[in-house]
Amino acid sequence: MSQSHEERAAELGLVIPDYASVPYHGLSYGSMKAFHKTGNLLFLSGHVEDAPGHEGDPLHAGRLGAEVTVEQGYEAARLTALNCLATIRLALGTLDRVKGLVGSLNYVAVAPGFTDVHLISSGATDLFRDLFGPENGLGGRATLGVSALAGNHCFENVLTIETVD
Repeated sequence: MSQSHEERAAELGLVIPDYASVPYHGLSYGSMKAFHKTGNLLFLSGHVEDAPGHEGDPLHAGRLGAEVTVEQGYEAARLTALNCLATIRLALGTLDRVKGLVGSLNYVAVAPGFTDVHLISSGATDLFRDLFGPENGLGGRATLGVSALAGNHCFENVLTIETVD
């Protein structure tokens, strides 16, 4: 029998927030809900690197190519992916109901001239690949450089996930 996604997350040492006890951080940014499920698709609202105890303050504030390094941006994307996993677990009850990642839309706050946005979003998609495997953990991906994100975050991720019911 193959390893479950929950077992793999534990093996990787992933620290996934518990949104059942600490609410999804994105609700402080305006009218929205954390996710919407229809049929076998789960749509996640934009997620950022907020961490419990940081009161919405970004861990890596600013723009890539100015206040934030590529390494910090990659880490911000990885932390964002952990927050996405928290919402997936909240929506589905377990990561084991994930069939695969359909698509990832990534936003990177950049200073003029910064073009390596793809290096930043890999922080998120590398984690999804490592957790769900190369076939199911990688979906379509687009990364856009933008002038600013809410709360001075440097990275935001929007996901579509195929589920097993």
